[in-house]
Amino acid sequence: MIPKVQLPESRTMITLEVRRREFLTPGFASVTLGGPAVRDLTVAGNDQGVRLFFPREGQTALRMPTLSNEAWIAQLLLLPKSVRPWVRNLTIRRARPADDEIDIEFALHGDSPMASWVRRAEPGDPAGIFDIGTTYRLPEPTDGQQGGRQEGRLDRRLDGQLLVGDESALPAILSILDGTPPSLATEVYLEVATAADIRSVDAPAGTRIHWFSRDDESLRPGTLALDALRHASLPPGRFYTWAAGESRLATAVRRHLVNDRGVPKRDISFVGYWRLGRSSPG
Repeated sequence: MIPKVQLPESRTMITLEVRRREFLTPGFASVTLGGPAVRDLTVAGNDQGVRLFFPREGQTALRMPTLSNEAWIAQLLLLPKSVRPWVRNLTIRRARPADDEIDIEFALHGDSPMASWVRRAEPGDPAGIFDIGTTYRLPEPTDGQQGGRQEGRLDRRLDGQLLVGDESALPAILSILDGTPPSLATEVYLEVATAADIRSVDAPAGTRIHWFSRDDESLRPGTLALDALRHASLPPGRFYTWAAGESRLATAVRRHLVNDRGVPKRDISFVGYWRLGRSSPG
């Protein structure tokens, strides 16, 4: 099985500032963060995850944790709310080290702390990031028999990939597509909250994107993408799957592929970005 998270060899708390903000669709916005400290970030994959720290409304400064290991969580929670920042897990959409900039795309949900911060963000506002690694890694070709070069060995080359996610996984999936070669046949199942959030994507030639919009607040996120996948014709041959989003979507995709389609567990990466009805800590 593919390791769930590939952590960086070294990482540090990085303090940046807002340089630009752009609303992409009614439910998505992009914020560009910049500063010399971007050079302290090692971008290791196409779904580079970070903890984003941002001030609460009314705070005039950003107080970042000082510990660059998992003890930062305890350090953060010991801070009084008057100075404690919000923290959320997000994916870097694009990194431009030469310009000391990164772009982060946000799915805007109502008046959540993160959505409210994005809407009021202005150039010069502080924000910080902490690297949390990657989960997308195409598996290496494997030998069908022990002994490697035996006659009649099974070629386990990769024939395609399958990407599945809800709106919280959209930035990561778009970033993954940026690094996908046109020769790799790719099927994408993307669910967003409303039809207005479906956008044109400059995808590689071998990619097909299937969009789904809930347009109904009573539907659980991920319901439409999962239902479509269950009835879909999957790529022939060996394919790699990356599924992310609401926790139940990610686990249900894996369960369906393994139990109903016979896909090897080793060819699936899945990660729950969030859980419906459960708020983030901090």
